[in-house]
Amino acid sequence: MNKLYDVIIAGAGPVGLFLAHELALANCAVLVLEKEPSAQMPWKSKPLGLRGVNSNSVEAFYRRGLLDALVDDADQRPQRPDKAIPFQFGGHFAGIMVNASQLDLARFPYRLAGPALYPAKTDMERICTALNHQVAKRGVTVVYGAEVTVLEQDADQVVVQAGGQHYQGRWLVGCDGGRSQVRKLAGFEFVGTEASCTGYSVHCELADPEKLAMGFQYTTNGLYVQASPGHLALMEYDGGRFDRSQEVTAAHFQAVLRRVSGTDVTVNSIQMAATFTDRCKQVTQYRQGRVLLAGDSAHIHSPLGAQGLNAGIGDALNLGWKLAATVKGRAPAALIDSYQSERHPVASWVLDWTRAQVACMAPGPQGEALAQLLRDLIQTDDGANHFLGKLWGLTLRYELGDSHPLVGASAPDLELTDGSRLGPKMADGQGLLVTLGDDRDLAGLCRGRAGLEYLALAAKDNLGLGAMLIRPDGIVAWVSEAGSPADLGAAQAAIARWFGQ
Repeated sequence: MNKLYDVIIAGAGPVGLFLAHELALANCAVLVLEKEPSAQMPWKSKPLGLRGVNSNSVEAFYRRGLLDALVDDADQRPQRPDKAIPFQFGGHFAGIMVNASQLDLARFPYRLAGPALYPAKTDMERICTALNHQVAKRGVTVVYGAEVTVLEQDADQVVVQAGGQHYQGRWLVGCDGGRSQVRKLAGFEFVGTEASCTGYSVHCELADPEKLAMGFQYTTNGLYVQASPGHLALMEYDGGRFDRSQEVTAAHFQAVLRRVSGTDVTVNSIQMAATFTDRCKQVTQYRQGRVLLAGDSAHIHSPLGAQGLNAGIGDALNLGWKLAATVKGRAPAALIDSYQSERHPVASWVLDWTRAQVACMAPGPQGEALAQLLRDLIQTDDGANHFLGKLWGLTLRYELGDSHPLVGASAPDLELTDGSRLGPKMADGQGLLVTLGDDRDLAGLCRGRAGLEYLALAAKDNLGLGAMLIRPDGIVAWVSEAGSPADLGAAQAAIARWFGQ
């Protein structure tokens, strides 16, 4: 109680740690409270901890200089579509594979070939280890064995009790998962749809793994996926009846696996098991006074399509700089509430995206008919690019009140004439006013303004752009076309909107 933190974060998973990193870049005093006793948790490691990160998450890590720590051989990852390869896995929708070889970048004119174009594989343990290292270097305090159990707030601060201790901060952010204590204690309204199925993700020893086919397998009672012998995911359309507080025993999982697969496969033992449902819920507001929510604390859904971690990273990226500017007293009054207006619709889409997959995978003639229709659509170039754009996050764009297609979207990772790229120039979390040339009038708008840096750059291809105002989260807030004088009034208004007067 002797220290007043700028921000307390409940939850030391990837979302909480990435948010802590963003706040620490702005020199905020940050405390992270984690209910688990240590950073080492079996479910974070492979195989259950494996995760797919979409292009937006890869881009966020790349811009902050973290990509090499999170992805194997980051410099060997694809940087452009290769039409010579007939099929490249680009993700799936309800188990229907999407071909990345069909990607047509001309449909996404501001998404460029480069190190942040393609999604990647990583795991929870690797993400948390890398982020823990980064936040420790920046002075963030992480306390384990400290679940928030009491929460009180007034107009100036929030006081929490966790692990038998009291802590006070100017703000509290709940990143403590789908069963968030912060969400419950602060009284957030949580609405949505209930479960129709129970899912299992299990690492087990099978006596006869050959009885199960590899890959996605639809059955009359649900579906199962065998990624490797003994590494299984399955869904049973049982109305979500399984009590997730119970241990998943070998006998129980064997019974479910036999029902779903239609085989007499034998489960000898279980090493690790996790369960989920397709319950989809979201808070109606992301902020209650000085308490905010991010990631699974704000929205829950099934893991189908691998959007959960990405939605959480997007929340943290969007919130971090806005909350930091608010803490530092330089934010416009409406800045913190733009977190709600920008991120709530994204999570709503994710919930619908997973609901649609559950409907498509449902056993019976309706689900089969829907799946066949989608297979036909996804095989077309238009269909493949639509799904790649959604799965990878290439089409993400916030509505900022400007009709230019780049405003509200991610800044293009321009290749510069000196061989460098624009993305890594965002490593320190500052906003950028970029001119593709030099404009002394625009430079003057940045002078003496905290959180905003002016850069005059030369690109190999400027994409018809003359200047861009880029927020710290990489989102373009104002654009000037090449060959036309910059509208200084519009630029000044955008700077005031996002960086204050």
